[in-house]
Amino acid sequence: MHNSPPADGYGIKMDNITMSDDDKEYKKKLDTLSESFCSAKWYNATIWLGSGMTTSCHHPPAHKIPDEFLTNPKLIHNTPEKKADRAMMQRGERPSGCDYCWKVQDMKDTDAVPDRVYKSKIYDWKDNKVAYNSNPEQDVNLKTLEISFDRTCNFACSYCNPAFSTTWAKDIKENGAYTDLITDGRNHFTHSHESAQLFKPKDTNPYVEAFFKWWESDLKSTLDELRITGGEPSMSRDFWRILDLYEEHYHINNINGIHRPALEKQWPKFAFNTNLGMSDEQWKTLIDKLRGIGVESTMYTSCEATGAHAEYIRDGLNWGQWISRLDHSIEEYFVDDISVMCTVNALCLWTLPELLDHILMMRKKYDPDFLQPSFTLNILRFPSFQSCLVLPEEIRKRRRQALEGWLWSQDPKLLHEHEIDHIERLISYLREPEPIDVEAKRHDFKKFYTQYDLRRGKLFEDTFPEELVEWYKKIT
Repeated sequence: MHNSPPADGYGIKMDNITMSDDDKEYKKKLDTLSESFCSAKWYNATIWLGSGMTTSCHHPPAHKIPDEFLTNPKLIHNTPEKKADRAMMQRGERPSGCDYCWKVQDMKDTDAVPDRVYKSKIYDWKDNKVAYNSNPEQDVNLKTLEISFDRTCNFACSYCNPAFSTTWAKDIKENGAYTDLITDGRNHFTHSHESAQLFKPKDTNPYVEAFFKWWESDLKSTLDELRITGGEPSMSRDFWRILDLYEEHYHINNINGIHRPALEKQWPKFAFNTNLGMSDEQWKTLIDKLRGIGVESTMYTSCEATGAHAEYIRDGLNWGQWISRLDHSIEEYFVDDISVMCTVNALCLWTLPELLDHILMMRKKYDPDFLQPSFTLNILRFPSFQSCLVLPEEIRKRRRQALEGWLWSQDPKLLHEHEIDHIERLISYLREPEPIDVEAKRHDFKKFYTQYDLRRGKLFEDTFPEELVEWYKKIT
């Protein structure tokens, strides 16, 4: 199975959150089409152009784009596998790759909602009906697309892997595989994942060219939102290529300051992920470019801790630079929305509340009508030995109490509803029982970070608080 990144997709990842009355009603409505229908199979995709892989959301495993895409660019989304799944959904059958939703849907005595509800709800109902009644062999135009041009990245975050970072791949090439990991079933850390990047940076990538060919033909007019991920997108020449096209289109349609929307449908909203770790010169260029694209834009950036903890977890991060650029982004107002994606793992719990304090202080600093950052707490499940659940119950209890105290002390008016939901979900998650193979995961926790320290010039025992370090030392 090809490794899929921890992408959020469109909207908030809502695993195991109680279904609201509105959600319940929408699920009933969706089930009138089919009890397995999901619009994401038609209208949403994540596509990795560096490896020629695609999927419809963050749950199903990615699969290979067929060779025929060279003559039909729409096949970078409309693969035979997706078309077969569409036909199954129209018949009320369940594609095996979507088993996450089926597990949630079949849970007894719970109001948990399958993600297919949220992933269909973002589209107009009439479009959902069109999809349901369509020929499953039809090549459908996307409405929401997350795309990666390549895996080039200047960071090598501890919870990432070589499939999504050239810096991670360099580590493996220079130092060899991480050894003696017994729960890494996906072999994230044993090889450099060369299949994730089929073409060298200076080569012409036919998957990328197919995307731009589809873009020029009609995708730019039918897509509602384009989101670019990586690697680190700003390190890809094609990221700047798409920004140039946006800028040129906006300039042509606004000659002499006169807006002429009748010329062409406005291009899709633009969203991108970034670690904010680029050079000062490139940072300035990014700001200037985004001010000139003429569409609504969103910047997603990632962090889940502060100071030395953040720099340890996200190797390559300069904490001072990151927090300064986040604040600068709000002050300069060159995007319309900012979201901080926190990948909640076993090492971030001690300073996560402090990070959230920084975000709320930024909201207080600027006028409520000004741009204000939001956050999501995305619970790390893979690699499983970095999950919060590897921590002993007594440590998890104290971290849970710290989060409960933080939430209790906040002015609810400063928090968005989804943020409260995410904090409460994390608090609940920290109450879950230890995994059956917890001792094996703890073994891997120690083995991984011992090797990580040697490779990256870090010191676990000098970085984290005493309660974590003392427990770490005892792991055999």
